[in-house]
Amino acid sequence: MNAPVPRPEQSVRFAQLEDSAETARIDAFVSSHSNGTPFHRPAWQAAVAKACGHSCHYLVVEDNRGDLAGVLPLTEIRSRLFGKALVSSGFAVDGGILAESPMVEQALAAKAVTLARALAIPSVELRGGPAPKGWTVDEGTYAGFSRPLAKDDDAELQAIPRKQRAEVRKALGFDLAITVGTSAADRDAHYSVYATSVRNLGTPVFPRALFEATLDAFGDAADILTVHRHGQPLASVLSLYHAGVVMPYWGGGTADARTWRANDLMYYALMLHARAEKKCTTFDFGRSKVGTGPASFKKNWGFEAAPLSYAKWVADGAAPREINPMSPKYRFQVAAWKKLPLWLANGLGPLIARGLG
Repeated sequence: MNAPVPRPEQSVRFAQLEDSAETARIDAFVSSHSNGTPFHRPAWQAAVAKACGHSCHYLVVEDNRGDLAGVLPLTEIRSRLFGKALVSSGFAVDGGILAESPMVEQALAAKAVTLARALAIPSVELRGGPAPKGWTVDEGTYAGFSRPLAKDDDAELQAIPRKQRAEVRKALGFDLAITVGTSAADRDAHYSVYATSVRNLGTPVFPRALFEATLDAFGDAADILTVHRHGQPLASVLSLYHAGVVMPYWGGGTADARTWRANDLMYYALMLHARAEKKCTTFDFGRSKVGTGPASFKKNWGFEAAPLSYAKWVADGAAPREINPMSPKYRFQVAAWKKLPLWLANGLGPLIARGLG
């Protein structure tokens, strides 16, 4: 019997994202991988780089046949307020290492650390995926919420728990209109609603250019659904579509949205739209911090919480970044931000939010 031939050490290289054939290969790998997300796609890295000015590095590993065996997108965040980090993925709630084997996982993790040291960046943050050996892991802060979509509109309504279903029925009885698209009007309505919503929560709004760049980069895999009353937008959400999954990613509502149950109608309408028009089978409600109002809201819709795992490498003697707006460190800043005039919050917010990543 012949002795097994040892495999050579995995070779990690930087992807050439300006090469359309390379990005197509990566997209195919991400789409076929069971843990692939929109945030692993080169389109996400391109949107972040274009809108926020951060450098992006995309690591890939190929097997002995030249096929992709693993990828790791990294956003280089540099902020005077929040510090420096390599993040996978920047401005995302997911990402991390996507690989076919533990050997490839470790090769990508090691290359990420080497890159961080070369760039004088003190930490690497992986938002999802496997945790490399020796890295710090947080599994209790955030939870994800996802469930299958029902087979038709009536079944979807019945799948919502009774109390929340009653709120949706109230919304259906009001004189509300729904639009879906990516036109200038859709974008204007979404940013107006979203900026108001996050100001009311006490957090700075992302640059409008990030939403514009995401819609442009994702094409048919992203759109905006908005609920209007008498021509006024009340609630709006920018959603991403990936491998049969719809993810309402950037959404919010105005002060009047609660009166007219606009947020309730928005998510129900998105479920119907995603199934009928986008052929989706799963609704991913995204992440929320455990024990918060948003987490309870998603549970009210019948979604079960699943712990999310985030891994972090920090250089010896360095301190990890703290960007969670719910941290006691930011209590006074959050309270003050809620009181800012909207025009001022919208002017200052993007300058600050670019550094969050």
